[in-house]
Amino acid sequence: MFDWLATIAGIMLIITVLWETFETIVLPRRVTRQFRLTRYFYRFSWLSLRGLAASKSNKKKRDALLSFYGPISLLVLLALWAVGLVLGFALIHYGQHSKFTGALLPSRFGNALYMSGTTLFTLGLGDITPSTAMGRFVTVLEAGIGFGFLALVIGYLPVLYQSFSRREVTISLLDARAGSPPTAMELLRRHAGPHGVDALLDVLKDWEHWSADLMESHLSYPVLAYFRSQHDDQSWLGSLTAILDVCALTMMGVEGMCEYQARMTFAIARHALVDLSQVFGVSPVRTDSRNRLSPEELAVLREQLRKDGFVLTDGAGANQKLEQTRTLYEPYALALADFLRLDLPPWIKQGAIKDNWKTTAWKPSAALAETAVSPEEHF
Repeated sequence: MFDWLATIAGIMLIITVLWETFETIVLPRRVTRQFRLTRYFYRFSWLSLRGLAASKSNKKKRDALLSFYGPISLLVLLALWAVGLVLGFALIHYGQHSKFTGALLPSRFGNALYMSGTTLFTLGLGDITPSTAMGRFVTVLEAGIGFGFLALVIGYLPVLYQSFSRREVTISLLDARAGSPPTAMELLRRHAGPHGVDALLDVLKDWEHWSADLMESHLSYPVLAYFRSQHDDQSWLGSLTAILDVCALTMMGVEGMCEYQARMTFAIARHALVDLSQVFGVSPVRTDSRNRLSPEELAVLREQLRKDGFVLTDGAGANQKLEQTRTLYEPYALALADFLRLDLPPWIKQGAIKDNWKTTAWKPSAALAETAVSPEEHF
């Protein structure tokens, strides 16, 4: 009875690991099933690391610790899958009383575990071999699954990092256009002047495509959401929120701006934001006590943009429309920011913060200092 239980447990463990691998790597859509070992692994490990990071008072150290999570969690998950397969086939060998020539260990399960490990990773040492028909069949089956598993993992990592690289390239381009961190006011005011509106529409069009690519890649591979940008003041969530802020202002009414492109970008960007909040199971946050744009700040924003040549539609109706538009995405952005421990950008640039492309760890030479761009200049 115990032998059959070991065999059934091994088969179930193998099926579970292979199905989890299929859903995580191969299946190109969001998995709605609640009971998933991979989901529990990420939920438990992320909450544990978040608790550890919260004990650090230095923000830079907290962000540095959280930045390790994405790559390390991926490697640990792949290792757990491999251990699960090795253990599963070892249980089958043990339950079926597989005999081995050249047995190295006094324990029958120890020999089965060693045989399973060398077979799955296709080592082919030959120091221990199966001598029964069932043992040979299980060994050949495991070798085939192990070869396919390793090939799948090797092919998975480049695809994952290519998606991450595509995401980060567009975020880096936003640095000179919207500041660090990006804000709606800076994105608008830096596109003032001749041909600025046309360039801004091109930016919104690029971010429409970027949002669609983000939704496709991050729904298929949610682990990418844990991968952080190179700079602490940049993130995929902060950049996406800043673009939604600009679209909300444009949809409220900006003289000379094409509202159509803003609506198209807003639609796909909000779609990505809402779907990702569902993937991580976070509920929308009430914005009553966490207002990102107060009436006083909106008045300052209007005045500053008016000086730069952008006239925003005024009046109670316009303000109400902006408020309604913000309720469509800000609760989800706040929820994801709380869960992932990412900062959302303000609407207005806070102080004279240099863009990332203007900063350096080295002291500028006299020649460079003379031609340096002022932190307050914009394009």
